[in-house]
Amino acid sequence: MIITQKKPIEEVMALVGDAKTVAIVGCNSCATACQTGGEAQIAELTKVLEGAGKKVVATTVADYCCMNLGVKSKMKPINAANPDCVICMSCGDGVQCVAKNAGTIPTYPSNDTMYLGEAVRFGVWEEACRFCGQCVLGQTGAICPITQCAKSLVNGPCGGQKNGKCEVNPENPCAWIKIYERLEATGQLDKLSKRREDKGHGDFAYPRTISLRGKK
Repeated sequence: MIITQKKPIEEVMALVGDAKTVAIVGCNSCATACQTGGEAQIAELTKVLEGAGKKVVATTVADYCCMNLGVKSKMKPINAANPDCVICMSCGDGVQCVAKNAGTIPTYPSNDTMYLGEAVRFGVWEEACRFCGQCVLGQTGAICPITQCAKSLVNGPCGGQKNGKCEVNPENPCAWIKIYERLEATGQLDKLSKRREDKGHGDFAYPRTISLRGKK
């Protein structure tokens, strides 16, 4: 899931600026799970905005703010209300999708998009993927060295670990010790002998698009 954090309310209010009427769009997926964009958070933001003299003229919650078809229908009543601006309580992708369907109405984010992560327990999310586009999980015991190693090393540890802990952040276990132990447990230590290309960004031109159309 995409992990988001609330922006400081001062930053959100600065984005809203002199706008007198505001609409709010929440996300019923990742942002709701992160408690940054569900019904409760919309109610909280509405209270703050109205306390600052703004009028919230419309609110809605999209199932997924990143899915254009669903957002398009949800934005019809928002656009009909003709607010001075829209606040989108989702990840950055959702904000862009909402903005595309808001016409000329300025659209602002209420959240900072942090990373793709997993819920380890209620209210705690750990980074799991950095969207590198060149996944090596099949070679590293399904443990990502790009996110789990502080230096994103793909061909083994740096040599600075101490007692199994990372030298950059001693609170974290060394990613490559975890990878070694996982491969050992699954009988795949031979995969450590295979060299992987260091990660770079020269292979991509941003923004990227992936399409399944025409594929079987």
